[in-house]
Amino acid sequence: MFKKILIANRGEIACRVIKTARKMGIATVAIYSDADRNALHVKMADEAVHIGPPPANESYIVIDKVMDAIRQTGAEAVHPGYGFLSENPKFAQALEAEGVAFIGPPVGAIEKMGDKITSKKIAMEADVSTVPGVMGLIDDAEHAVTISNQIGYPVMIKASAGGGGKGMRIAWNDDEAREGFQSSKNEAANSFGDDRIFIEKFVTQPRHIEIQVLCDTHGNGVYLGERECSIQRRQQKVIEEAPSPFLDEATRKAMGEQAVALAHAVDYASAGTVEFIVDGERNFYFLEMNTRLQVEHPVTELITGVDLVEQMIRVAAGEELSFAQKDVTLTGWAMESRLYAEDPYRGFLPSTGRLSRYIPPVEVAAGPLQDNGKWQDDAQIGDTAVRNDTGVFDGGEISMYYDPMIAKLCTWAPDRAGSIEAMRTALDGFEIEGIGHNLPFLSAVMDHPKFVLGDMTTAFIEEEYPDGFQGVELDEAALRRIAATAAAMHRVAEIRRTRVSGRMDNHERHVGDDWVVSLQGHSYPVTISADRDGSSVAFEDGTSHRVTSAWTPGDQLAKLNVDDNPLVLKVGKISGGFRLRTRGADLKVHVRSPRQAELAMLMPEKLPPDTSKLLLCPMPGLIVKVDVAVGDEVQEGQTLCTVEAMKMENILRAERKATVTKINAAAGDSLAVDEVIMEFE
Repeated sequence: MFKKILIANRGEIACRVIKTARKMGIATVAIYSDADRNALHVKMADEAVHIGPPPANESYIVIDKVMDAIRQTGAEAVHPGYGFLSENPKFAQALEAEGVAFIGPPVGAIEKMGDKITSKKIAMEADVSTVPGVMGLIDDAEHAVTISNQIGYPVMIKASAGGGGKGMRIAWNDDEAREGFQSSKNEAANSFGDDRIFIEKFVTQPRHIEIQVLCDTHGNGVYLGERECSIQRRQQKVIEEAPSPFLDEATRKAMGEQAVALAHAVDYASAGTVEFIVDGERNFYFLEMNTRLQVEHPVTELITGVDLVEQMIRVAAGEELSFAQKDVTLTGWAMESRLYAEDPYRGFLPSTGRLSRYIPPVEVAAGPLQDNGKWQDDAQIGDTAVRNDTGVFDGGEISMYYDPMIAKLCTWAPDRAGSIEAMRTALDGFEIEGIGHNLPFLSAVMDHPKFVLGDMTTAFIEEEYPDGFQGVELDEAALRRIAATAAAMHRVAEIRRTRVSGRMDNHERHVGDDWVVSLQGHSYPVTISADRDGSSVAFEDGTSHRVTSAWTPGDQLAKLNVDDNPLVLKVGKISGGFRLRTRGADLKVHVRSPRQAELAMLMPEKLPPDTSKLLLCPMPGLIVKVDVAVGDEVQEGQTLCTVEAMKMENILRAERKATVTKINAAAGDSLAVDEVIMEFE
């Protein structure tokens, strides 16, 4: 077995690999750029080597720099994680030439399966059902239009060496094909150093289901069930689960056997994933094979008890798989929520900055994975599991240079309903402040009726949130529970305030019983009756709620019970009340005396400033291109400029007809959120 391995990656996956290596008694080496000097993976590793400036194409994907780090530290093997160099055959060849083991598949398998065009041809030769498309590479934008018309819209424009949603665009007409080709080509070059593009038919109403395979160098191979990955935004997965709520055992077996056969066809050895599109009749079509560990691998580990990173290391060391297909069992249900640094209230645009507060829920080990050890030294044991794979920490910085993922929050339970409920609770208790993040959206999906029923396709987000995510509107029952809670919390805060002011010894005499709670356009007059154990909050219609809690003013997370049912709230202080967040809802809650409530009704509404004549930078990012000049008359939908952030290009378009009067930024400029790019009249 290896004594020292280098992780050619960063962030949460580097931390994930380090945990397993530590469990196996293997020393680890981290690499880092200037932006990652204080990153978590650097702190966790036994050694760390600096490899260059922040941009990945000047550090993490420069093969020579990674090879220098290997030589400096004497690492015997390299785990590439995913992204960066994980599917780069030149990197695997460089390691082979150096006599260093690659913790991944052979070079030949990477070349055949890592390239989407080649892999599709091999799949067709192996009688695997494939999606219609043109196998040849696309020369330019006009060629892309010609091919798209031959296939028939809609089409998927894809980077041949792509992955993780990078370099992928859906085009529904000629204009979108031209724009999509150029954006995909640019993203592919920046992310993978390979700008080759191909086009295939975009299958509407599909499910994205993938099979995890594991093969050794002795001819053995198994499949470890499937993962449902249909909740996607811009072709990037957001929520995954295992198993799929859609597959039956016969389809699972057919897909698994086909995936293993495809792996054997290219002499595959290591962990890999075969991705399929599955239609409503459970017909499945091969999409691609990812010759690396997948982002969503934890859900497979949770239902099988197999540590995939450990197996990859053992296979790379020449060991034979210790189990066969008959030994693989799927136990319980697992969910994964990808927590991204992106603002769901601003069209999911990337967000960067400092994590002023980062407190994930306590990890709890349960289910099959107990057989292979717990995830952290302080993990608890329970009937449900909570796992958080992360690469950040409280006070850390989210950089604009890399993928926006903050963490992968996973839960396990004996059944799907239990896993969803465990995820709801874990998301409620996840504290993040300082940047925009998609946690409210994840909570909303967990409560969405179609998701709860397992009735979703890859168009779920587009169909259910056509106007973007604007937060959750709570129903009357939920609002009353929160109103009662806010009243009880306000009473506690008022008692604390009078005590601090020292107005009288018997301070409770100065805290009233009658209040008006206003939230989400509703006002509820309530009366509080408190005792040592909690508060009873009565409404005007005679209904009441019993609230108990150990919350004290200043706590940013409130764990309460309302009528003996748990309620978790993220708490912020605002003038005259609280900002309360729960289950995707973000509420400004005011608690006033009856007289204050009367006067508040007379206050004029404060209107936001008029920015209709300004183009504001929607995210911290780099201006790639400005498409207009001062004096140009632009039409609705016309491209104004392109902003790159976190490896993704974002095209900004005109919302209406106007004339450009001033341009404040040029290509190459780095802008903060809401900086003015241009002005109109």
